[in-house]
Amino acid sequence: MSGVISLAHGAGGLETRELIDRVFTRVLGNDYLAESEDAAIIPVGAYAVSIDGFTVEPIVFNGGNIGKLAVAGSCNDVAMRGAKPKFLAASFIIEEGLSLDVLEEIVASFGAELRVNNALLIAADTKVTPRNQGVSGIFISTTAFGEVILEGLAAKNLRVGDLIIASGSIGDHGAAIFAAREGIELESGLKSDCASLWSLVSPLIDAKLPIVCMRDATRGGLAAVTNEWAIAANATLTLNESAIAVKNEVKGACELLGFEPYSLANEGVAIVAVRGEESAKKAIEIMRSSELGKNAAIIGYVGGDYKARVVLKTPHKTSRFLDMPSGELLPRIC
Repeated sequence: MSGVISLAHGAGGLETRELIDRVFTRVLGNDYLAESEDAAIIPVGAYAVSIDGFTVEPIVFNGGNIGKLAVAGSCNDVAMRGAKPKFLAASFIIEEGLSLDVLEEIVASFGAELRVNNALLIAADTKVTPRNQGVSGIFISTTAFGEVILEGLAAKNLRVGDLIIASGSIGDHGAAIFAAREGIELESGLKSDCASLWSLVSPLIDAKLPIVCMRDATRGGLAAVTNEWAIAANATLTLNESAIAVKNEVKGACELLGFEPYSLANEGVAIVAVRGEESAKKAIEIMRSSELGKNAAIIGYVGGDYKARVVLKTPHKTSRFLDMPSGELLPRIC
């Protein structure tokens, strides 16, 4: 790790992990942070809490804006720990010169997404910075609190034979942001998949399925999530490439970027590990009854010969490692 911060340190891949381990965990580490999950379960009435910052550029994009993204992203972090989103605290850092109309649109989307989650904003702060001081329009920082409905979800509990489900197509948010930033017109009008996921996963919990862990595939995408799980469980995760849904527009954007779609961010896709084939089939059935999960599919399983690695089986009957994303990827993606 070099002596200066680079954009790669914020991309959700290897450099992000190195930064967290060297700077933050070393000084601030505790049992909660050691779990390396997106939300911590705190012993205060069984609540999960997660903090996040949103710096996406552009701040308004096809499928949403930074306001919707902030609420959905923060609520999804606690939802993936089996907690129903209940409360949010937020800080709005606004750049001098931002259009009031744009700010009102962002705040309206923020409020609408709170209502989707049936959650309340219980604390907030607003700051305005001078122009050209590093804030492009507006940054939003959020802390989400969720009431734990299903306890014990953790990637360290993965076992050989557990099945991996993706609730939708991979890379839509990252590709949509890239297209908006570069002024590229995609034929299908690809949208960000930005969405709150509690309504998708709560029926799985209600059905009492043996869910092992869940994660929304944001920065670093599917590649980051599965590698983090493989490391946490010290196991091999094997993915079937032919089962992973990727839109043609996303593939085209990846050709321009020089990336693979599995490293691009999603903001409305849940990755769920379930124990048992029948339970996985039931989970797919439940997910597909929702618009958010209409493309849900079993994409892989826990098992293989390489500890703490992800193996991708290709349609050509070959296999390769799917590594933790490395490098800058797309900065300011969320």
